[in-house]
Amino acid sequence: MALRLVTGPSTEPLTLTEAKAHLRVTTTDDDTYITALIVAARENVEQRLGRALYTQTLLRTLDAFPDAIILRRSPIQSVSWVKYLDGNGVLQLLDAAAYSTDFESEPGYVVPAYGYVWPTTYASINAVTVQYVAGYTTTGAIPQTIKQWMLMRIGALYEVREAESGPTSGSFAKPSFVDGLLERYWLPEVG
Repeated sequence: MALRLVTGPSTEPLTLTEAKAHLRVTTTDDDTYITALIVAARENVEQRLGRALYTQTLLRTLDAFPDAIILRRSPIQSVSWVKYLDGNGVLQLLDAAAYSTDFESEPGYVVPAYGYVWPTTYASINAVTVQYVAGYTTTGAIPQTIKQWMLMRIGALYEVREAESGPTSGSFAKPSFVDGLLERYWLPEVG
């Protein structure tokens, strides 16, 4: 039961200009480093929250069909396809009419459509795969609270660049109120 990124986001939730303004950096000397920190902060908050911050394609694999296929990394935009190994081990594309989706719930999920049941799968690991698109559709739709957490994280990473000084000193010393900004958006790891 794995989740893999197929296609990453085409843009980041924060621009280099926004990050530099927060850091009060006016030169271009650290632009590459700050850009890398933006990516690191996004990846970190996505992992912490179980969310996708901007449109990305994900692949969920399972060993068999469960009652409901949980789609991690809300918000979910669409399901591209559901494929499975049939009883003979042949890869099949499940007809979209055979399943229903719930994108309103967080996390989203896929279940058999009314009157349908999941097909029998081959007894193999990764017998079922679901490709789907998740994430906010615009950077403006990403909650400002999450962006603010990212800016604070970027600031801490920019300030403390050595691994030896991170966990025991400065802004990494102990959890702060800043992590509380994320509580409202956290999704538990399920299924």
